[in-house]
Amino acid sequence: MSLKIGSYSLPEKNLKIRESKKEKRKIHLKKALVYLFLVLISIAMVVPLLWMFSSAFKPKAEIFTYPPTLVAENPTVGNFFTLFEQRPFGVNLWNSFFIAASSSILALFFCSLAAFGFAKYQFPAREFLFLFLIGTLIIPFHTTMIPLYVLYRKIGWIDKFWGLIFPGMANAFGIFFMRQYLIKVPNEFLDSARIDGCSEIKIFLYIILPIARPALTALGMIFFMGSWNNFLWPLIILKSKNMLTAVVALRGLSSGLRVPYDLIMAGSVLIVLPLVILFIVLQKQFIAGITSGAIKG
Repeated sequence: MSLKIGSYSLPEKNLKIRESKKEKRKIHLKKALVYLFLVLISIAMVVPLLWMFSSAFKPKAEIFTYPPTLVAENPTVGNFFTLFEQRPFGVNLWNSFFIAASSSILALFFCSLAAFGFAKYQFPAREFLFLFLIGTLIIPFHTTMIPLYVLYRKIGWIDKFWGLIFPGMANAFGIFFMRQYLIKVPNEFLDSARIDGCSEIKIFLYIILPIARPALTALGMIFFMGSWNNFLWPLIILKSKNMLTAVVALRGLSSGLRVPYDLIMAGSVLIVLPLVILFIVLQKQFIAGITSGAIKG
């Protein structure tokens, strides 16, 4: 005869407790494996960055010492001075910033404007046009690269900043991203503004854009980083040394079998550092903008 506690007998309750402990151990083991995997991935991503930062301050001979060292034994900033002496790298960094900032600002405006139309207005074939727009995301840039180059050569945009700024002004992903955010904005806000006499452009400028600030920040960072790191298209259309972006100028340091790793590492640090600072400063707004589109209002 077994002793009953509540609705279970004592052996049954002990069995339930043991099963519960086993389940908890399994859950803890799964979590531990997941965390271990994430730690390994983090190490694989961080170590190359640490190596780059360390090598940027190493003399050229020390970069190839064996066994390699992660911390520079004789740190120097001479690599940075040599880089600026041999190349107009300061001008190249400014070119990258100007192109990335200009294309990002223009893309944010036009993508938000198009997204506002798709999210808040009814017009014929709206859904078809939106699906067609999303379908363009599967078309790789390489398929349009040659026709675009021929067009820019005819209108005189080769070796001009407009050739890099203009292609990024309309972005299907940006329109999709902003539409998903703006579709949650209550229509009552817009109707109240119309009753008060606001025009549609004022509604967009003074109501929609302030409300969408988190999404604009996140999308702006994505656009900026994409333009800043762009390599293939600037390599094709930019010719003059003073017109090159920093990424393309860094590639130009290598010639044949000669690869100045000390200068390349120094230049890589100067290219990566602005993006790291940008993310640190705007990380809260970036995360808020990314997650807001996935949360129902």
